[in-house]
Amino acid sequence: MKQSGNFTQGPILSPLIRFALPVLLALLLQTMYGAVDLLVVGQFGTAADVSAVSTGSQIMHTITVVITGLAMGLTVLVGRKIGEGRRQEAGSIIGSGVCLFGVLAAAVSVAVVLCARALAGVMQAPPEAFEQTVSYIMICGAGTVFIVAYNLIGSVFRGIGDSKMPLVTVAMASALNIAGDLLLVAVLRMGTAGAALATVFAQAASVLLSLLIMRRRELPFTFTRRDIRPQRAYIRAILRLGIPIALQDLLVSISFLVIMAIVNGLGLIASAGVGVAEKLCGFLMLVPSAYMQAMSAFVAQNIGADKPERARKALLCGIATSLAAGVIMGYFTFFHGSLLSGLFAREPDVIAAAAEYLKAYAIDCVLTSFLFCFIGYFNGCGSTTFVMMQGILGAFGVRVPVSWLMSHRSPVSLFHIGLATPSSTVVQIILCGVYFVMLKKQQSQPRVPKAG
Repeated sequence: MKQSGNFTQGPILSPLIRFALPVLLALLLQTMYGAVDLLVVGQFGTAADVSAVSTGSQIMHTITVVITGLAMGLTVLVGRKIGEGRRQEAGSIIGSGVCLFGVLAAAVSVAVVLCARALAGVMQAPPEAFEQTVSYIMICGAGTVFIVAYNLIGSVFRGIGDSKMPLVTVAMASALNIAGDLLLVAVLRMGTAGAALATVFAQAASVLLSLLIMRRRELPFTFTRRDIRPQRAYIRAILRLGIPIALQDLLVSISFLVIMAIVNGLGLIASAGVGVAEKLCGFLMLVPSAYMQAMSAFVAQNIGADKPERARKALLCGIATSLAAGVIMGYFTFFHGSLLSGLFAREPDVIAAAAEYLKAYAIDCVLTSFLFCFIGYFNGCGSTTFVMMQGILGAFGVRVPVSWLMSHRSPVSLFHIGLATPSSTVVQIILCGVYFVMLKKQQSQPRVPKAG
């Protein structure tokens, strides 16, 4: 049965929620990859293992968000062609994407493995956790090819309006990751290396399962082996949309790596505590992240169908529902941070440090309900250059300077360092609001037909 979504007709809120929910669950399970590593290591390892996994997984997260950003270019392009009713081009576009991401996967895998020690040094990994950090980066870096393949497959299905298939495959992979962590870390006591091996194995299983399912599915486009060839026009289109998103995501992640490096310089307990808090933040940001991805596909189809008013209504629906979840998550994060941190650590000092840092993120839980929906909307409109610019300004104009200044105050407070993130979000929301008004005026003008 063909399972794809046409978002250009009918109600808005219910299809948006139905599409976002599987995305949310898939992101939840994907976040559990690194989180389960940290949870099991936190219960069966040492503070050094916790620090190594948290620092190493931050580096791998940076690589993942760049790949996801590039893949978003494919999602938007496929979604736009479907909205325009030009589905015959989809197979060729996807085939060019396979070539592009195949080269990317090989290059990144080699680079990460060769630069693992240098990356750990740049991150100022504590001496007690340095070798474990290098080990985690090398093993996960070797499995980068599976990260690329998974994101490529997921981007295609989100573009055609199907968010359920990636959920099925990542659910299976998550179960395998949990089993692998329990075996390699809890039973065989392999520590950081065991956690990394379990993660790579789970990602590989996810890709293989996705390919098996795809072979049995009827897709809303023609795709054969002949389509797997690099066509410059399509590769340029994917890169034109994807590079600004990827660059923005890269620089934002680098800003968080800078904060992690600043915190690592404060000692092992601060490093482990913020590492635990950042893992929890991955869960706290799931709802706005899901809406960001769903909004991109939803808006892309409606912009392709020349229905900008419908796209704007989807933005308002997304903000309203995401905000409700953000208030709830913010409350629990601010008042029950120690309880949440205790899931990933057992040392009281580490739990206390994580809870202190989380109080600042409680504020961001509310603010990102606006920001992430705006970003998804602008991505779907093809305004990826603006998304890049506001992200860079927020990261290096606000987040990094504020965190650096706060780290030099005496006494040092992880809460004050954490305030750098919501401060950046406020500035970015203001920029998005201004650009939204400008884009609305532009969309109200008569549409000029575009070739291709």
